[in-house]
Amino acid sequence: MMDRIKIMSETLANKIAAGEVIERISSVVKELVENSIDAKSSSIKVELKDSGTKFISVTDDGIGMDRNDAKLAFSRHATSKLLKEDDLFFINTLGFRGEALPSIASVSKVNLITSTGSVGTDIIIHGGKVISVNDAPARKGTKIVVEDLFYNTPARLKYLKSDTTELANVSMYMEKLALAHPEIKFTLINNDKVSLSTSGSNNLLKTIHELYGYVVSSNMINFNASNEDYDVYGYICKPSILKSNRNHMTTIVNGRLVKNIELNKAINDGYYTYKPDIKYPVVVLLINTDPTIIDVNIHPTKQDIKFSKQEELNKLITSEIKRLLHKSLLIPNINVKKKVEVKEVEQNEILMPISDENEYVLNNDLNSLNDEQVRFDFKKVEPIIKNDMVDNEKIKKLELYPVGLVMGTYIICENETNMYLIDQHAAQERINYEKILKALREDKVSTIDLLFPITIELNYSDYLKFNERKKILDEMGFKIEDFGINTIIIKRHPTWLIEGYEKESIEKLVDLIINDYNVDRVKFNDSIAKTMACKMSVKGNTRITIEEMESLLDELVLCDNPYNCPHGRPTIITFTRYELEKMFKRVMN
Repeated sequence: MMDRIKIMSETLANKIAAGEVIERISSVVKELVENSIDAKSSSIKVELKDSGTKFISVTDDGIGMDRNDAKLAFSRHATSKLLKEDDLFFINTLGFRGEALPSIASVSKVNLITSTGSVGTDIIIHGGKVISVNDAPARKGTKIVVEDLFYNTPARLKYLKSDTTELANVSMYMEKLALAHPEIKFTLINNDKVSLSTSGSNNLLKTIHELYGYVVSSNMINFNASNEDYDVYGYICKPSILKSNRNHMTTIVNGRLVKNIELNKAINDGYYTYKPDIKYPVVVLLINTDPTIIDVNIHPTKQDIKFSKQEELNKLITSEIKRLLHKSLLIPNINVKKKVEVKEVEQNEILMPISDENEYVLNNDLNSLNDEQVRFDFKKVEPIIKNDMVDNEKIKKLELYPVGLVMGTYIICENETNMYLIDQHAAQERINYEKILKALREDKVSTIDLLFPITIELNYSDYLKFNERKKILDEMGFKIEDFGINTIIIKRHPTWLIEGYEKESIEKLVDLIINDYNVDRVKFNDSIAKTMACKMSVKGNTRITIEEMESLLDELVLCDNPYNCPHGRPTIITFTRYELEKMFKRVMN
């Protein structure tokens, strides 16, 4: 009987490994660029043709390789980054498995040109087979060209997305690498057109501006927090700058870009009630820690990571985001740009305003500015919405005088310097939310007995769920008893329920208990507070008196967070006198 088990060839093993490591064009770019970063490059250029489906080139000015290392680099599990087993617990490089280059070479045509500064090496490999090894120019650094990706594995080729999608994935990854390494100059070119370019200034805020533009960069808040195990720094956006997906939440650990569900959740928790649940912030957080308390070896692409002290890190991030947002006056301000005279500058230099007095600096002087000075805008006279950064306590001293109501929804107020618009429903929702949440947190519950008890009839399955979970309502001060088949009767409730809406509010609470029950009491209380606050608040298109407006405003400015309703929508925006006069052409400068 013939032996059935055989040792596969190295070429076949590399093709199988490529199925794990090389999923799309961005996977090739990721592996090659990360090698360039590990090679201590200060400039990395990526060139594509047809979004990389035909041609990918990565050129760096790193330390390069001699001939022996260049040939060995295409052998599976060959690496310069792990020398002994214990090194696996002290990984400080982006790559370490020794799988990327042989995997890429097994499914494409590769040309490697590299040099340490002496005689260079030129290696050509097709489908994992070495075609030639020759001398090359002595330019220090490495250039790798990958052509005809998946040419010998057509089943993989058909799973590539459209050119636009592939280019978008490459661009997004390059953006995040540039944020992780602002000290490196990155360039991305597709079909001879520059898609992305950063200066390598080592100024993170400037890099954010180069990638995302003025509106984002001018609305960032500096983040800096530490505990015994982690140092975290970077920028978080004000709640006026939100995106429809998580792609702009960038987390970097020891220089490695990671996608970690727990970290994203910690960031979102910090923005809780400052934004709608379906929107996500722009955040760049760089996390430094001892390599021994993280494990980067849990996924072939090395994009996920495991923390031995995840909870401590989550608390640090969430609490600091909450603190930064709480201390800031986050009233959206309609800002009308002043028209300025542009003077002649050298090519590639751009004038950047750094204050409302029309002071300007050249972009190559931006590195000398601190975070508070960086206020640059490449647009002319276009109005944008921004958030003013002022001490949180100042809003409590604002004297707002209501003068009317528009569309039955928006209260118009003024003081000596500004005009304000307040969404009456969002404002009262915030007031009620904080009142209810405070009542739910108190040890002693204030209740009222009902002269006419409220009955609620349920179907059998809901009745079973409710009885299993009704203890939480008992603890909140409700007195609930069975009342016939699948029916409950409420004889007492807490005093924070609004008069006249008791039955509707209790029915909503019962529905929450049955369908949205969360074992975490803090989160459940918050869900109750948000739901009840919405039900109890004055609706849009409802006329209220000046006295009611004054009462609402007096309560709003005393809220812990007066800027957003509990669902994250703004409660108040402002126009300065100058901005109003500018719009009405009363001032022309």
